[in-house]
Amino acid sequence: MSHRIFGIIGWKNSGKTTLMTRLVEEFTGRGLTVSALKHAHHTFDIDHPGRDSYRFREAGARQVALVSPHRWALMHELRDEEKPALDQVLAQIGPCDLLLVEGYKGGPFAKIEARSTRSLTQEPLSDEDPRIVAVASETEMQTGGLPVFDINDIAGIADFIAAHLDLTKK
Repeated sequence: MSHRIFGIIGWKNSGKTTLMTRLVEEFTGRGLTVSALKHAHHTFDIDHPGRDSYRFREAGARQVALVSPHRWALMHELRDEEKPALDQVLAQIGPCDLLLVEGYKGGPFAKIEARSTRSLTQEPLSDEDPRIVAVASETEMQTGGLPVFDINDIAGIADFIAAHLDLTKK
């Protein structure tokens, strides 16, 4: 399945998650169906000790589905398996107009790099990745000729992404 994918990358504390959240809201407000994918570098849980789903996983279930009238989730416990490749994860994402991806710095899709003076790491990622097509920052900076957006110019960034991916408004 092919998706129109655009990535948001940057070092820790660069504003990636806030930018992603605001872009999801912006594109949804424009009438697009948006899905989001976040690459985490740490262990996480979406359920908690004592909950039924947690108990099922602890008992050894490889997959646990939670379904309610408002949402559903499928958890896959990797056990001794390798973390799935990006294309395997993408195959699990349903149809959408736009898939925004936070992380996956090496992913084979266009990306915007979030930069911040709050980040401890300041080296630009765009110097090493030709798929980075723009930079979003709270301050003016050198970008090697890439378009630079104020990180709070959500409409402008969304317009840039829409034009880059040839998304049409509904």
